[in-house]
Amino acid sequence: MAKFYITTAIPYVNAPGHIGHALEFVQADTIARYHRQKGEEVLLLSGSDENALKNVQAAELAGVPVQQFVDGNAGLFADLAQKLNVQFNVFQKGSDPKHHASSQKLWELCGKAGDIYKAVYEGLYCVGCEAFYVPSELTENLECREHPGKKLEKVAEENYFFKLSKYQDKIRELIEKDEFRIIPATRKNEVLSFLKQPLQDISISRSNERAKNWGVPVPGDDSQRIYVWFDALNIYQSGIGFGFDEKQYKKWWPADVHVIGKSIIRFHAVYWPAFLLSAGLPLPKTIFVHGYVTIDGKKMSKSVGNVVDPLELVEKYGADAVRYFLLREIPPTEDGDFSLEKFVARYNADLAGGLGNLVARVLKMAEKIKEKTPSAFRNTAFTDLFSQKEEETDSLVGGFQFSSALERIWEAIQFCDRYIEENRPWEQPERKQEVLGDLVFALSRIGELLKPFLPEASRKIERQLREGKRESLFPRVEI
Repeated sequence: MAKFYITTAIPYVNAPGHIGHALEFVQADTIARYHRQKGEEVLLLSGSDENALKNVQAAELAGVPVQQFVDGNAGLFADLAQKLNVQFNVFQKGSDPKHHASSQKLWELCGKAGDIYKAVYEGLYCVGCEAFYVPSELTENLECREHPGKKLEKVAEENYFFKLSKYQDKIRELIEKDEFRIIPATRKNEVLSFLKQPLQDISISRSNERAKNWGVPVPGDDSQRIYVWFDALNIYQSGIGFGFDEKQYKKWWPADVHVIGKSIIRFHAVYWPAFLLSAGLPLPKTIFVHGYVTIDGKKMSKSVGNVVDPLELVEKYGADAVRYFLLREIPPTEDGDFSLEKFVARYNADLAGGLGNLVARVLKMAEKIKEKTPSAFRNTAFTDLFSQKEEETDSLVGGFQFSSALERIWEAIQFCDRYIEENRPWEQPERKQEVLGDLVFALSRIGELLKPFLPEASRKIERQLREGKRESLFPRVEI
């Protein structure tokens, strides 16, 4: 059986998750479900980036011990996934002792390659990104482009460094040949443009004093902690046994897909492959990069007060409604906008008025022939249509084009609506059984096509077809 290993980015747990995290979780889960549906053995991994300085600062602000703080917020992310019907096979915590041992193993391998050295460094540090920046990478006011308005810290201390520059040419070659794929092409070109400039070696540790004795200790040096990106990226490996379960690790690694947001592409497309090349380990096959969810046209921000809690949407409208909006309305590789008005409009038009209405109409009309199985009726117009839709959605989901794939499925729903109006089975008693049989067959195929996207709706359609009992899939709603 073919294996498929997919990961989400590993979110910081300095605060609860927002709708941007929900987008990434749902995208990754849809890909995973699609591959399971194809009969592959799939592992979907996420986790919590717990060894970051921002987590320490947030815990201090909250007045609770760091471990208690990160445990609580990590639980919120796991709960968000569960409420969205996202099925993580592994949720790897960064404070797990096994992860510590795994990251120390990666450090030792890079050290043996001669790629780690100690030096004094002075630079501007963004706590939000957990990254050092040179002035040319910042705004005119020397602010981080991802976190404008927040003052960068000027840090001077002795750290360990990684020879990133050593791997510049090799990484560029792998990306250009698509041996290390970056999707979409715009992000690939962005990374290649960055790689045209001489790379600077990067700090991969911080002093115990600055880290507040939190994080993974540097092997052989109790005065230093491993810097967040070297440690956090390794969750993709520690979650499948790197450093302590060789059989499990070899079964799953390399990752087939890393699903990430555009703000962390450099760490995944430059730093991560460099660490792995240094350690003599295989590189992930593909990085799929999505954009941001904006709110009424603006970037989400706590200071602006426009952060959307996806759990509130799930509680009011259901997990499938949230999944559908994120997959259908948000472009898979670009920024997309959320507003409650857009959400409700899409819900009422496509879910309540489209899918839900079709299922209710067909099952109501078919109650008298419910003993007939869908396979007993196969109009070639329907079998040809669904063969085509299955091929199209297979190709589109394989290329991460979720919105287009759902568009194809809704074309099939609209075809069924037209078929009802054209044949009007309530006016043709002699053809009623034939027409409704075609439609029941169609519902069974629509339910199958929806499995990766709307798992609960798919289950409900299957159950209603099997038991002949009607229930409302998506009742109309008001804001």
